[in-house]
Amino acid sequence: MTIPLSLYIHLPWCVRKCPYCDFNSYTSGDTAPRARYLRALISDIRNEAVRADGRALVSVFLGGGTPSLFTPTEIDELLNAVAAHFTLASDIEITMEANPGTVECGDPDGYRQAGVNRLSIGAQSFSPESLQLLGRIHSVDDISRSVEAANSAGFDSINLDLMYGLPRQRVENALSDIESALQLGPQHISWYQLTLEPNTVFHTRPPAGLPDEERLFDIQSHGQDLLADNGFDQYEVSAWSRDGFRCRHNLNYWSFGDYLAVGAGAHGKFTDTSGACRYAKPANPLAYMQAIETEDPVPLPPPLGDAELLFEFMLNALRLHDGFDAALFEERTGLSSECLADAARPALQRGLIDTRELAYWRPTALGRQFLNDLQAEFLPG
Repeated sequence: MTIPLSLYIHLPWCVRKCPYCDFNSYTSGDTAPRARYLRALISDIRNEAVRADGRALVSVFLGGGTPSLFTPTEIDELLNAVAAHFTLASDIEITMEANPGTVECGDPDGYRQAGVNRLSIGAQSFSPESLQLLGRIHSVDDISRSVEAANSAGFDSINLDLMYGLPRQRVENALSDIESALQLGPQHISWYQLTLEPNTVFHTRPPAGLPDEERLFDIQSHGQDLLADNGFDQYEVSAWSRDGFRCRHNLNYWSFGDYLAVGAGAHGKFTDTSGACRYAKPANPLAYMQAIETEDPVPLPPPLGDAELLFEFMLNALRLHDGFDAALFEERTGLSSECLADAARPALQRGLIDTRELAYWRPTALGRQFLNDLQAEFLPG
């Protein structure tokens, strides 16, 4: 089996739920049953390792929620369980999400000693007004202190999350956020647009002053130029990195690799001799812990059909700035490049996708600008 394998572990609690967040996260303060949840995670890790059947992990991602609300001792116990039950690649990437601030950033030095080697810090903005509008509880100074602490702890792979398209934001404000981030010297920047997702406060009560499409386009184009001029390469819709620091875990998602799911609401995608399938763990932490404690395994659903496989692959791979080759498509889906060519014909005719003799596929500049329309071309049926 040549398809890379990753592991996602979900730690669902936050200090406060942000009004734009649609992730599976819960506010519980000090009442979160962390010890019980940690025991469930370790049992879940053991179960998922059976599914891996000796395949080596290329990456581990601790997401949330706010994983850094867990102590270094707890993270160490968790990663020790991963190492005990899985084969790990010699250069494995282990990412943990953290938020700026005394409480939310936790102890970077302790996390580094526990085995985390990549830290992703949720800065979101360097504007006090924007942070307040976004419901963030950290300050601008907290961001720089968190990055300094991560550097002092020995992290040489740090990502900063930034958002654009914020209420009342203009081009100069968005560029100021990028410039402030660049001054902190991260190796990776995730720069993504604020979207009003269903089941969020912002979707129910949209904030005033959101930029229109024309301003969003100006922000995006000027921001892309600024990042490129400062040595950052755009390799995915919202991902920018210095040379050698692309996020391997997310690249595995976008190239339709396999990833195992551990934790409340975690989603997995797994390929075996019967095909590729997707599965998910119970979203509610209590329901998740009860399912693990009663040894009620999550059965794998039937494999994806051909039309679903093609759509799922394109949904992810079209996010890659440089596209993909036919060999990757055939390896990850088991389908032929001729099948892809048939499905892609309307997108080719509309100028949304480009190909070179069926060997290499990539979205055009127009396709990247209207990515949702391009992805929709491959919807089953």
